[in-house]
Amino acid sequence: MSFVRNDCQQLSLFDSLGFLSQRKLQILNKSWAKPFSDYIFTKIDEMIFAPLYSQNSNSRPNAPINVIVGCLILKELNGLTDDEILEECECDFRYQYALHTTSFENQPISDRSFSRFRQRVYEYELVTGEDLIHTCITDLAEQIRKFMDISPMIKRMDSMMIESNIKHMSRLELIYTCVSNLVCTIDRDGAHDLVKGFEEYLDPNNRNQVVYYKQDIPQSERLQKVIDDAAKLLPLCEEDYGETTDYQLLVRAISEQCKKDENGNTIPKSKGDGMGSSVLQNPSDPDATYRSKAGKEHRGYVANIVETVNANGSVVTDYDYDVNIHSDQDFIKEHLEKQPVTNEHEAIIVDGAYNSEEIRTLAETKNISVLSTGLMGQKPKKIIGKFEMSEDYKTVFTCPEGHEVNSTYYESRDQLRISLPSCHCNGCPHQKECNPSLGKRVASLLLPMKTIRAEKRNSELDPETRKMIGRIRNGVETVPSVIRNKYLVDTMPVRGKLRTKLFFGFKVAALNFQKLRRFMDGKELCRGFAL
Repeated sequence: MSFVRNDCQQLSLFDSLGFLSQRKLQILNKSWAKPFSDYIFTKIDEMIFAPLYSQNSNSRPNAPINVIVGCLILKELNGLTDDEILEECECDFRYQYALHTTSFENQPISDRSFSRFRQRVYEYELVTGEDLIHTCITDLAEQIRKFMDISPMIKRMDSMMIESNIKHMSRLELIYTCVSNLVCTIDRDGAHDLVKGFEEYLDPNNRNQVVYYKQDIPQSERLQKVIDDAAKLLPLCEEDYGETTDYQLLVRAISEQCKKDENGNTIPKSKGDGMGSSVLQNPSDPDATYRSKAGKEHRGYVANIVETVNANGSVVTDYDYDVNIHSDQDFIKEHLEKQPVTNEHEAIIVDGAYNSEEIRTLAETKNISVLSTGLMGQKPKKIIGKFEMSEDYKTVFTCPEGHEVNSTYYESRDQLRISLPSCHCNGCPHQKECNPSLGKRVASLLLPMKTIRAEKRNSELDPETRKMIGRIRNGVETVPSVIRNKYLVDTMPVRGKLRTKLFFGFKVAALNFQKLRRFMDGKELCRGFAL
């Protein structure tokens, strides 16, 4: 299939748009279709996707790329399925107007256009590592930012957990499912001799019996039997099926969930053996990882959102997507490494999970300030900012009352120990704030260096600036909420990191279009900026 740009966007002589009544035209111009047609569809760069198609002009041309991308954005905007967006394009004139297809007797897309396009994008990223959807969406975001006259000098960043659309499996169910999948694959290929003795795994009803209903047999015995079956099956089919996904997933599950005893037998791991967060959660989504955050368990992925903001409003100008064990500091580090050195000073406003000395040093090389509005863990003591310290914060000279102190920096723990005579602390007006450990002769205070650095930086900002930074930072908290509740990010109809990332990108584009509409209606204003 050859790549052909969709340049035929002018009205034809018999275009159905020319036969609309004045009233219908007014309704059309007031609808979402008008801004989408003018500011989204016409800005989609089809050349981004040229590598997906053949350069041989003699082969069959592709379906219009801008129509497909536009449909996928509208699909997320209005919460539709592939079949429903196709129906809307055929029957709803607003969709045809938004996608510049009013001249077509039949719409230039089919029921397979979207899935084939997503598959091409997925396979291209799998081979090259280049995310074409991300390139397209961020390019559209930049166009929206310029139209809304939002300066790129201030950005705010936040991350959100995204649940994989998978079932939470016990160890028994996980290993049983992997064994069953491999046995079924071998049986479908006709290699019945290899699965002799494993016929029970071909019975779809046996799964529930083994996992849930055979309560007369201890679960540990049921688990050990499944592990023994897996240990027998793997050597039998390694030569013919060692490269298959089902074989490799079973090998992975056994290696992560089991260990060898002193006799060389494969047995389940105990709690003391431990397992990493990247262990297989469900064979239907091998990419999903486990993470506990704020007392909740998450299985899936994490998205990082970068929103550019000023008094005119905000727009998501960049995003990233990875397994959920990817930390906030990893995200901001990757973001900063991609940024060029700017002539004008920029600021990124984040929460405490993003900030560290390494991140601030990297940001300074790019002429960027990373401003933190909070800290991880315990709330910092404001009194810390009143201690007189050296420039590297590793030596303390005097306490807030002006008494000389001794200090020791423990590099391995990144902590600072402050000590002084107890007589100086007894009766001191700052004693409750410092809350030192009082001995008979010496009072001591142990502080994390991260807390010291952050409080020192905050003390250098005037109160109004700190309040403004906090208000600006709080605005980005609404983005994960909207994407989760309006665009249903936790129930995406696909699994796997690359496939779900593709859907997430179109949800970001839909959110940005809504921001554009609010701006055009005079409603998109950013709190925290003085107008």
